[in-house]
Amino acid sequence: MKLEMKDSPGQLVAAIKPISDVGGNIIAVIHQREPDQDTDILDVQIVLELPEGRLEKLIVLLKEQGVHIQRIGEERLLYKRTVILIGHLMHTDLSDTVDQIDSTGYAEVCELSMSMPAVNERSSSRITIKALSKTDMESALAILRKVAKKKDLLMIEPLGEIA
Repeated sequence: MKLEMKDSPGQLVAAIKPISDVGGNIIAVIHQREPDQDTDILDVQIVLELPEGRLEKLIVLLKEQGVHIQRIGEERLLYKRTVILIGHLMHTDLSDTVDQIDSTGYAEVCELSMSMPAVNERSSSRITIKALSKTDMESALAILRKVAKKKDLLMIEPLGEIA
């Protein structure tokens, strides 16, 4: 949620308390006051989890506290997994590898970092994938395993359950 409220003592608490009142869990609060900004309005972003069916009640409670809701977003890709690929990633078209995941509609590559020691040497890439469900994540990883095998890339996966 992106919220707008008066920049005065106690207003942030007025925005956070209703989340607790409806059984929500606050994951992060992003609040940065701009020192050169001459306004009494404060923008706050709150990342939270809510039990099913509690959003409408939260909206009512926030409005009662004088908090204006600028935007409500919903994260649909809840499962995240990071893998390492090692090999000639650029020569085997890394964008094609990413597209194979992104084109599924249920998973996407959300982070990618790469190390390339030299033109003719193998590179490594850290790839983070997000998916709708555990089953979708396993399907996305199966696609990546198949692509890695076809392109002669080593894929290193963390041990443990998909979370």
